Amino acid sequence: QVQLVESGGGLVQAGGSLRLSCAASGSISSINVMAWYRQAPGKQRELVARITLGGYTNYADSVKGRFTVSRDNAKNTVYLQMNSLKPEDTAVYYCNTDPRHYSWGQGTQVTVSS
Repeated sequence: QVQLVESGGGLVQAGGSLRLSCAASGSISSINVMAWYRQAPGKQRELVARITLGGYTNYADSVKGRFTVSRDNAKNTVYLQMNSLKPEDTAVYYCNTDPRHYSWGQGTQVTVSS
């Protein structure tokens, strides 16, 4: 069972940037789709970005043009570069496969102040 550890969150002002990392305890080189999800208080978890082994990416409309997902299979790590952050991006961010296969990690809190 691969374990996923997210990091890089924090408190940032609106318009700022953060880079999240997701380190997997095992190889992700055979996993087709890795994804970032987020869950805001009182809301359901939602998928915000996904990336295939071939580097093809998809984004939720709410983050398109501001977030960039990438992966480094040699390091078993997935990244999420978040720019032009908005208060509505405040949430706990998680990574997993798409569709989800592994247990959720602890996530990393992102708080964007206005």
